[in-house]
Amino acid sequence: MAFDTGLAVLVLGVAVWTITARDTFAAVVGFVAFGLLLALVWVRLAAPDVALTEAAIGSGVTGGLLLGAHTHLRRTETAAAGELPGAALRLAAAVLCAMVSAGLAAIVLLLPEPAPTLAPQVAANIATTGLGNPVTAVLMAYRAVDTLLETVVLLLALLGIWSLAPDRVWGGFPGPHHDADPQGVLTFAAQLLVPVGILVGVHIFWVGSVAPGGEFQAATILAAMWILAAMVGLVDAPPVSRRWLRILLVAGPAVFFAIGLAGFAMAGAFLAYPPPYAKLLILTIEIPLTLSIAATLALLVAGPPERAPQR
Repeated sequence: MAFDTGLAVLVLGVAVWTITARDTFAAVVGFVAFGLLLALVWVRLAAPDVALTEAAIGSGVTGGLLLGAHTHLRRTETAAAGELPGAALRLAAAVLCAMVSAGLAAIVLLLPEPAPTLAPQVAANIATTGLGNPVTAVLMAYRAVDTLLETVVLLLALLGIWSLAPDRVWGGFPGPHHDADPQGVLTFAAQLLVPVGILVGVHIFWVGSVAPGGEFQAATILAAMWILAAMVGLVDAPPVSRRWLRILLVAGPAVFFAIGLAGFAMAGAFLAYPPPYAKLLILTIEIPLTLSIAATLALLVAGPPERAPQR
């Protein structure tokens, strides 16, 4: 009880510090720390799947994107300091945030007893999916449309970032090029960690059907390994005009949607799976989907094209 209380106070303190920090780098560091603490909260709430997602995507990938934004904004941060909103606008924003927080707290505190849940129905029908992890069963069977739309949103976000590139470098290499330092400590760490991280990502993907894990967590780990290798110059981002790269990005959502349409013929509904082949079809979706999400997340962190394609 004392640990949980201290954790809750620490989470709130880091959240307030992140919001009030004037320096963008300090705010990003606070956001990453907040995400890691929140992952620990989910562990304490016996939700390891959510904890993995929060640590990998909420804190890891999002933190990387914010650090990249800080790097681009650093040159203009001092000039923009004089354009900060006035006291009235700050007060209005604070009041609005307080109202939203109070509304969410009221929703949670005023839930009927027992709280409404579909957990019994999931437990009673999970065998038809061939999966042992109820979270994966919900994401890939009972709420598969939500999962499909999430992958499409990621792809649209990447297209939005690519659209920020100037016309002269369109189709070129995302982000700057990093030269490898054969004697560097970070290079040695990347050479050591990347193979292990790939194995961990494959393991997280494979056990997702019976234990905490799945395609989103595995894809984030694989993307992080590529980002680490790119940071030290071991690999370089491919030009966004490469056909194989674009096929990789759309393969996951395309296979997902195609099998969803086939559900009309196989089971009478969109994204419905016939019980004898449910696990095979879900696995067929998850393999290309993991690779597509990993590539999308890595390219999101890399940013828009900055170097012209080779002619």
